[in-house]
Amino acid sequence: MKGIFPTGKFKNLQTPFYFYDTELLRETIRTAVAEAAKYNYHIHYAVKANANPQILGIIRESGLGADCVSGGEIQAALNAGFPADKIVFAGVGKADREINLGLDNDIFCFNAESIPELEVINELAESKGKTARVALRINPEVDAHTHHHITTGTKENKFGINLDQLDAVLDTLQSLASVRLIGLHFHIGSQLTEMEPFRMLCSRVNELQQKLADRNIRVEHINFGGGLGIDYDHPDEQLIPDFKEYFELFHTHFPAYPDQQIHFEPGRSIVGQCGSLISKVLYVKEGSVKKFVILDAGFTELIRPALYDAHHEIENLSSEEPGEIYDVVGPICESSDCFAKQIELNKTDRGDLIAIRSAGAYGEIMASQYNCRRLPEAYFSDLL
Repeated sequence: MKGIFPTGKFKNLQTPFYFYDTELLRETIRTAVAEAAKYNYHIHYAVKANANPQILGIIRESGLGADCVSGGEIQAALNAGFPADKIVFAGVGKADREINLGLDNDIFCFNAESIPELEVINELAESKGKTARVALRINPEVDAHTHHHITTGTKENKFGINLDQLDAVLDTLQSLASVRLIGLHFHIGSQLTEMEPFRMLCSRVNELQQKLADRNIRVEHINFGGGLGIDYDHPDEQLIPDFKEYFELFHTHFPAYPDQQIHFEPGRSIVGQCGSLISKVLYVKEGSVKKFVILDAGFTELIRPALYDAHHEIENLSSEEPGEIYDVVGPICESSDCFAKQIELNKTDRGDLIAIRSAGAYGEIMASQYNCRRLPEAYFSDLL
């Protein structure tokens, strides 16, 4: 869908760069907020998906909170104006300095993942004369059936507290005077396009609520994490994920207690479709059995295909000629620097502009300077 790109304005911009459709971002946020509001659900944007300050500013303006997994992300959220009481700090390996940053700013909650972590949070909070609010990240043993690098909810994963460890954690909490248990947190994986794993998660959390009730424990907050996927194959057909079905499922299958607050942490589903990586063709190389389109962008700008075997739709913005079959690769000195193999593009020549779609999440934020390359710039549809 080449019409969404102001290609005339791209001609004087140095490639590769990220281009963000800010109106699509705002419409996606409006849709998510409206559907969550039907059930009084709370949304914390997962900063790890994209921490561009302009993106964070737009998301903060919408009233969303922030889900952070490092001290740097906490600081980025604070710098963008997110209220500290809407910031959640997750992550399996929180350093003392990061915990102290959260405590000093009185963030809403730490999502704790082990007894040693709870003990450290307690010690640091006690030294400051504070009480830290914590939610236990529970490993619900729900298989999300997604790529093994982004599955997080089974016993084999490093994340969370396993179900058979929960009683020991609850016993330990009774001896920690400077932490207060306020909730349970879950996240079973990313890029889930089927709803069944979420339904299974609801069932497991219902069981856990009963387990806690048997111990006379009732938490104020349940956080279901994120994971809702986007359509990488047909981005123009579903620019905005089906938030209606997503939130409706949780309302149907998870009966919250009166006054219990329900939280979600979407990242990819908020920003994924609004961003594209724009690159220029350096060469079209004809090998013995293949034609290669060699771009000036590589896995230093978008690592998902190399890291996850991820698929992104690729378009030639400069050509209307009949299609030909190419491998689309980057300039990095690694064989894994390949965006796609044997795909059809309009006949491609040196200098053509190429758009790699659905790159708003885990694109710019994961860019590196390997091979001493510069980091990509970012441009926005309402600022060009």
